[in-house]
Amino acid sequence: MQNEFIFGVNSTVALQKKDFDLLLKKLQELGYEVVGPRVDEQTLRYGQINTMNDLPKGYISKQEAGRFQLIHTGHSRYFDVIPGAQSWKQFLFPSRVELFELNKNAGRWDINRTESHSPAYAFIGVRGCELAAIQIQDKAFIREDFTDPFYQERRERAFLIAVNCSNPAGTCFCASMGTGPRVESGADLILTELDNVFLLKIGSELGRNVLNGLPVESASAFLLQAAERELEQASKKMGRTLDTEDLPELLLENLDAAHWQKINSRCLSCANCTQVCPTCFCWDTVDTMSLNGTETKRERVWDSCFNPGYSYQAGGNTRPTIHSRYRQWLSHKFGTWKVQYGTLGCTGCGRCITWCPAGIDITEEIAALRKEVKK
Repeated sequence: MQNEFIFGVNSTVALQKKDFDLLLKKLQELGYEVVGPRVDEQTLRYGQINTMNDLPKGYISKQEAGRFQLIHTGHSRYFDVIPGAQSWKQFLFPSRVELFELNKNAGRWDINRTESHSPAYAFIGVRGCELAAIQIQDKAFIREDFTDPFYQERRERAFLIAVNCSNPAGTCFCASMGTGPRVESGADLILTELDNVFLLKIGSELGRNVLNGLPVESASAFLLQAAERELEQASKKMGRTLDTEDLPELLLENLDAAHWQKINSRCLSCANCTQVCPTCFCWDTVDTMSLNGTETKRERVWDSCFNPGYSYQAGGNTRPTIHSRYRQWLSHKFGTWKVQYGTLGCTGCGRCITWCPAGIDITEEIAALRKEVKK
């Protein structure tokens, strides 16, 4: 067992897989609610992780446009399966949050503002594309001119164990977006899984403190080289690629291109893509009143730019057609997002491709638009 001062930030240590439960127990003792990928009802979801037995050992996921299949191969790895529809967004930016409540008392309304009492989460197995998505949402919810207190509290208390991805799925294109499969920074610990051992790169002082007292040892050159080879191979196994050259200009300077009209024949405007997207943050407020008229509350709920009502304003709907709503989504994600936040709004996770019931592939859509413009 190593002294707490031996390993510093940016050091990489080795932890035997049989000892990973000690890390999970340490996080629980520190008051974290540990969540990660687990098999539930024949699919992959993020839920509470108590021991390693809760992780999806031996699974992979087969993903193509409009298709997700969870397959048990019986291999010995825990993090070889690419996540399903859920993202970490649901914990930091929940789909429904009560903002305040009004109670009528003796003819007057009293307001009770909702105070956030969210748990401190420890996220296990955050992919590079997902970590980039969290950082993108940080730009939307924690700004100089506006800070969302519900998001900020959850984000500041979160402990992140990222994972280098060695087995990308058919709809992944994080390498094109520069967000994976390797995680460089931004997490408290960065995990690389080999057959019999976990390598843990210390990304913060908090991560260093969590490892203190655990049976870790310095990672050998042999293990580091093995991890490096896996990551180099993973970059070459991406199921999709996307040419990002001049993307904002390509979209924003061709809003009247004929290709946008072609989407009408395929897109259902179902909003699946925005609900599974780890960066989308559209929301609405909903008011509900009790039957006796003495209580009402306001909640923030997820919304989507694909919903017809989302673009409705006084005088009519600014995006009444499916093609105009799809154009708004894609041009914002790959165009105006860059203007607003200094980064594209896509991280290449491929969820919108996998979970589109019509099998619409954004990498193909952008390539088709680029081809039309060149003509």
